[in-house]
Amino acid sequence: MAYQLEYAYTSHTGNVRANNEDNFWCCGETMGAFNQGTGGIRTGRTAQSDYPLFAVFDGMGGESCGEMAAYLAADACGRHYRENRSSLKEQPEQFLEDICRDMNRAVCEYSQENRIRIMGTTTVMLTVSEGVLYACNVGDSRLYEVKKRTGNTAGDFQQISTDHVLRGGPFGKAPLTQYVGIPEDHMGIEPSVLKLEMQPGMRYLLCSDGVTDMLSDKELEDILSKEIPVQEVVEMLLNSSLERGGRDNVTIILCEIIEEDHRPRLLRWFENRHKKETLQKTDR
Repeated sequence: MAYQLEYAYTSHTGNVRANNEDNFWCCGETMGAFNQGTGGIRTGRTAQSDYPLFAVFDGMGGESCGEMAAYLAADACGRHYRENRSSLKEQPEQFLEDICRDMNRAVCEYSQENRIRIMGTTTVMLTVSEGVLYACNVGDSRLYEVKKRTGNTAGDFQQISTDHVLRGGPFGKAPLTQYVGIPEDHMGIEPSVLKLEMQPGMRYLLCSDGVTDMLSDKELEDILSKEIPVQEVVEMLLNSSLERGGRDNVTIILCEIIEEDHRPRLLRWFENRHKKETLQKTDR
């Protein structure tokens, strides 16, 4: 079965921060190190046979280090994808582990060269290989899966990613146990990689914690389950996050699996064949 992925994405500074420490890689699109977001919601569609890659980055570190870490990771992600895209077909899980190590190396090298003590970024990624989805994350940027309602049957909603955080902290946000930018001589980076079944109608949300810190899972489920185009869903997620305070940068990528319709292509093939046969008869 051939599928396409319809997607919408956006990045916003939020209501409090003056700069954007988030970034993304979405089918070749990304942002510079110092940016003010996408300025709106962007959309696109790609075939599974294109081996697309989607990724969200949430940088951390003071004095512009967060946005640099997110940018360096996104840049290394795109470079690895362009140079090793063919390996997605044969070794998708290895591809994701290798891309994480390349991103980690890029951030670590910049940090060492510029004598920066604390610098890093989280990441969550989604890709397609041979009709199967593969998810990967490092840190607490999340990936959610939602199955659309069918008739009277409620859709399934679940978090797919693993939060790499220290449990049991008494106050504030739990510290990360994994992130892109961990010094290799300190502790190895260990991305979580999962294999997922690909079905039409499934939606996948990749987002930074500017969304998940503002909205509960129940609120996310209610919005993601609405039978409206992905662009409108992303708009609702962004507006809801901002209305709840928008205390952090907000980056969202939403993908929906769509069964590819071969009828137009077949119709054109039959029409061209008929024209060719008609011309052959006329020449006789």
